[in-house]
Amino acid sequence: MKSKSARPLTGFLALGLCLSQASAWAQGFPERPLRIVTSQAGGGNDVQARAIARGLTEALGQQVIVDNRPSGVIPGDIVSKASPNGYTLLFYNNALWTGPLMQNTPYDPVRDFAPVTTSTIGPNILVVNTALPVNSVQGLIDLAKAKPGELNYASSGMGASNHLAAELFKAMAEVSIVRIGYKGASPGLNDLIAGQIQVMFPTAGAAVPHIKTGRVKPLAVTSQERSSVAPDLPTVAASGLPGYESLAIYGIFAPAGTPRPIINRLNREIVRVLAAPEVKDRFFKLGMETVGGSPEQLAAKVRSEMKRMAKVIKAAGIKVQ
Repeated sequence: MKSKSARPLTGFLALGLCLSQASAWAQGFPERPLRIVTSQAGGGNDVQARAIARGLTEALGQQVIVDNRPSGVIPGDIVSKASPNGYTLLFYNNALWTGPLMQNTPYDPVRDFAPVTTSTIGPNILVVNTALPVNSVQGLIDLAKAKPGELNYASSGMGASNHLAAELFKAMAEVSIVRIGYKGASPGLNDLIAGQIQVMFPTAGAAVPHIKTGRVKPLAVTSQERSSVAPDLPTVAASGLPGYESLAIYGIFAPAGTPRPIINRLNREIVRVLAAPEVKDRFFKLGMETVGGSPEQLAAKVRSEMKRMAKVIKAAGIKVQ
């Protein structure tokens, strides 16, 4: 007759075996090249992914290849369906978790990915045409309320950081500013400089060169605290909209089910890469601050951002066809 304790003991043995196997995988990891899937070559995702891949190649002793795919849901779809063994990673930004709030996607950003670490964060900068008679966030709010629907803001693709930053501003300030869509940030900035558009929320990397030459007038950064990439500017939150925050957040993810020892190894090595002075300096020149941190911190950020931005996206009626 079997003991009543046999089943629990069997369970503990099975759990111990699984943990032992996971540990063994991690000890032998990696045994072949890895790939980091991201969006098309030349964009912000690609530039950062390549810098991390170079450092990770040296740290792991295996080639880490950047696999560029068209932007949108394709990179996330590929990684969500990859084998959960640590050899296929995703480098992406807010679009990974805000995209499903605006369209149907073949993956769930919480269920189908195992966060590894936050790579970088970067603020947008609220800038206006130099001829616009405002010099502060409150001044812009007052002008927009006095002239509802008469001011325009430039935005690149639906759901881009400059788009959502503007919509969050509109919602919190309760103002009507009309979106004018562009194929990219550069054409929007050109029209802002020319005076055809009055307002824009470009990334710090795109805005700072024009701020330095005096071609646009900066009002504030969208981070909750002052940013080292634009230290002289106040925050939107401290200039008339308490609680306002909009950041570009970049992170690295593995497929869900990737063994925790492998996630931990990847986390340690990538955080070391991000801490390297040459990497921090390169990202800083792009208007980004390196972060690092634990998988749990990135997971919590994804959940909180989805909850917060879902309200803005729904209120603004933002949908991607």
